[in-house]
Amino acid sequence: MGFYDKFKRAIAVYDEILRQPHRTEIARELRDEEDLFMLLCFSEMLGLPNPAFYYTLELYPVIIERFHDWHLRAGMEKSPLEGIRCC
Repeated sequence: MGFYDKFKRAIAVYDEILRQPHRTEIARELRDEEDLFMLLCFSEMLGLPNPAFYYTLELYPVIIERFHDWHLRAGMEKSPLEGIRCC
C-alpha cells in the first residue's frame, strides 16, 4: 500500500468521522425534500393547482412505487387519491 492509498484512506476516515453526528439530520432533510417533491407531483390530483403538472406526468411511473411510504409519512392512513390504490 503506497503513500497515496494511505492518504486517501485517511481522508475517507476523517470524512466519515465528520459525517457521523449529522447522519440523522441529513436523512431527515432528504426525507423532507422527497415529501415536498411528492406533494408537488401529486398536487393536481389533490386539488392544488400545479403549473408544472404536464412535466411531472413523465415521473409518475417512477414515483408511484414510493407513493405508499409518502402518504403514510404524511399522516394519511389510506391513499388520498381515488385512482391510486396502494393499501
